[in-house]
Amino acid sequence: MSRTTTLQGNPLDLAGPELKAGDTAPDFAAVDGSLKPFTLASTGNAVRIFSVIPSLDTPVCDAQTKRFNEEAAKLDGVDIFTFSMDLPFAQKRWCGAFGIDKVKMVSDHKDGSFGAAYGTLISPLRIHSRAIFVVSPDNKIVHAEYVPEVANHPNYDTALAAVKSARG
Repeated sequence: MSRTTTLQGNPLDLAGPELKAGDTAPDFAAVDGSLKPFTLASTGNAVRIFSVIPSLDTPVCDAQTKRFNEEAAKLDGVDIFTFSMDLPFAQKRWCGAFGIDKVKMVSDHKDGSFGAAYGTLISPLRIHSRAIFVVSPDNKIVHAEYVPEVANHPNYDTALAAVKSARG
């Protein structure tokens, strides 16, 4: 079955599965800010938020990443990762410009492995759709939100409630 998202009302096909709460978090192959390989194991074993965005240089992505950077200061024992197709150099530039120091950036630019594994890859544009995943220490997805319209914000409160629940 084909999955889609919309960008300004225009439907776009998504590659990969639709993950749900209870699924095992899939592995992926991306790169970190130093261009080193970055996989699911690289995210550690704390409760994690995977914040997935199309590009840091758009207003909603900018706001989403800043919001999770603020939340990170309040969430002991929780690691937050932002995944995008932005090059690591662009991610570093953006973080430096806005003082983002708590969210860890991951670039999926090389082959879209994260997007294909998590069902967020908009193949025709080679960007991610907007999504949020909360992953437990045992690599189970406890919350998955695929935002239907890429230009809209995710439900931050629901994601944060899932984090609190996963922490016990």
